[in-house]
Amino acid sequence: MTTAKDPGPQPGQLRVLHVEDNELDAELVSEALRRGGFSVSVVVVQEEAEFVEQLLSHHPEVVIADYNLPQWTGMEALDVLRRKGLDIPLILVSGALGDITAVECIKRGVTDYVLKDGLARLPEAIRRALQEKRVLRLRREAEEDLARKVEELARSNAELEQFAYVASHDLQEPLRMVAAYTQLLGERYRGKLDENADKFIGYASEGALRMQTLIQDLLAFSRIGRNGAALGHVDCDAVVEEVLLSLGPAMEETGAVVTHTALPVVWADRSQMVQIFQNLIGNAIKFRGEDPAISVQAEKADKQWLFSVSDNGIGIAPECAENIFVVFQRLHARTEYPGNGIGLAICKKIVQRYGGKIWVEPRTGHGSIFKFTMPCDSPAE
Repeated sequence: MTTAKDPGPQPGQLRVLHVEDNELDAELVSEALRRGGFSVSVVVVQEEAEFVEQLLSHHPEVVIADYNLPQWTGMEALDVLRRKGLDIPLILVSGALGDITAVECIKRGVTDYVLKDGLARLPEAIRRALQEKRVLRLRREAEEDLARKVEELARSNAELEQFAYVASHDLQEPLRMVAAYTQLLGERYRGKLDENADKFIGYASEGALRMQTLIQDLLAFSRIGRNGAALGHVDCDAVVEEVLLSLGPAMEETGAVVTHTALPVVWADRSQMVQIFQNLIGNAIKFRGEDPAISVQAEKADKQWLFSVSDNGIGIAPECAENIFVVFQRLHARTEYPGNGIGLAICKKIVQRYGGKIWVEPRTGHGSIFKFTMPCDSPAE
């Protein structure tokens, strides 16, 4: 045991700040720590001013405090630690401490308590307190690191979306000129040059038009979440009927039959719900099998609605179930099925914006079932 004026601790010693006014009790605590396997440097103080001074100079790893001293109490030592913003374990040592009082002290932030007639338990209490502090420090560091990475990822995503939006927007005008002039070349010179020239002009025109479509899709993807969405109660029955009306020509051409059960009202942006059903039903028509039949259903699942769009089409291999939701991922050549592979990525981004999930499952026999969840009510409800 050392006094406030003694030299500092030696390397490897446990630094203890002991609040105690009885020299014999202080020595008994130090002896208990040594018997418990600790090499210790103990500084004993009695008053608050000494306590504050030694916090700054001794840099204790643990504080041991008598519950009740003539000048001040061990709980007041805890208040000092909090005011200083110090995360140092504090263990109360008392001659008598009732269970109710002990529980109240623990609730207020005391790490543990030991009775003076049970000092043999003190070393284990200190080891446990130091271990808990290490675990809490590691958890806090991990949480801070995770928060920092999430912030960096959010910033990176925001910058990427901004780049995609600006690049797509700025590319539209020069690309429009390229498309217009290649079409003009085709109209004016088709059949007047050799066969290869007609072919090359055709390739240029087709590539420019495809690039225009690609940029428009990329703009639609980058706009999701950028502008303030008009959130409200959306009648999904009405949304699906609107989508079926717009897909009418494709349904008539392919003979596709689309049915739906009674669909719920959800809290969302109506235009985005149209995008989801337009993409899912449109894909079911595009990747159809014989006698295409498509069904849209919904059921309550806790605080969410679980929607499903099932078809009897060509199906999706299980190993591709994740990739199809990635931007520009295509499972088929453009000559087989048109499109840029962005529709499902748009669906995923919209659904995730509302805290939902979207996935695909194989359907018994042939086809696929696309499922997604949406919140039942507004956040305020």
